Amino acid sequence: MTSRNWVRLFMTTLLVGGVTAAIVGFIVRWNKFQSYFTEFKVMDILSAIIFLIFMGFLISIISQMGFFSYLTIHRFGLGIFKSASLWNAIQVILVLFGLFDLVYLRYVNFAKPGDSILLYFVPALLLIIVGLIVAWVKSKQTNREAFIPAFFFMIVVTLVEWVPVLRTNSQNWFYLMMFALMACNAYQLLILHKLNMKSEQERQQRKTQTASKVKNNKKMNKKPTI
Repeated sequence: MTSRNWVRLFMTTLLVGGVTAAIVGFIVRWNKFQSYFTEFKVMDILSAIIFLIFMGFLISIISQMGFFSYLTIHRFGLGIFKSASLWNAIQVILVLFGLFDLVYLRYVNFAKPGDSILLYFVPALLLIIVGLIVAWVKSKQTNREAFIPAFFFMIVVTLVEWVPVLRTNSQNWFYLMMFALMACNAYQLLILHKLNMKSEQERQQRKTQTASKVKNNKKMNKKPTI
């Protein structure tokens, strides 16, 4: 990827994180922010928007760190196991472990007496649904072999990035970070191959332009015959 497209990916992912966090933040914390609108507190509304967007930026940076880390790990996995099918099988097992931990460990650590474990399946189901949709779109846009890596990234890497909030179990931050991470991760995953193709086209154009300039310079420097 060229540096220009990398900067574009960074900035647009920041934007996705900021917008998502602002929207979800107002939804999940509406009880707190409702009075700002009913009493028309403009400064408080602007302060809340800026704060949520800033938090979205931070979440976006976490997402981007996880994304590029996974790209490195994915290459290492393919190199170590020497087989894409074996590496995919390991990723599927890790997905199952991650989803089990998301449900069971949260239930054991945070459930109150009388709470049903079914409530703790909701975030896992949301994550699975979004992961399947993104992985399916990615495989359609590229190839079938991309489905498992994309699904793994949307599940396991999102869970790893989500750990700070999972440990505290704060409901407001829980869903804010969840949706912001899923939005940023899905965006990066679906835009990467397009930016890579664009970067390759730009390299080819530069090579063509350079070759053309060299050819023209040779013609200009050629001594005239008498």
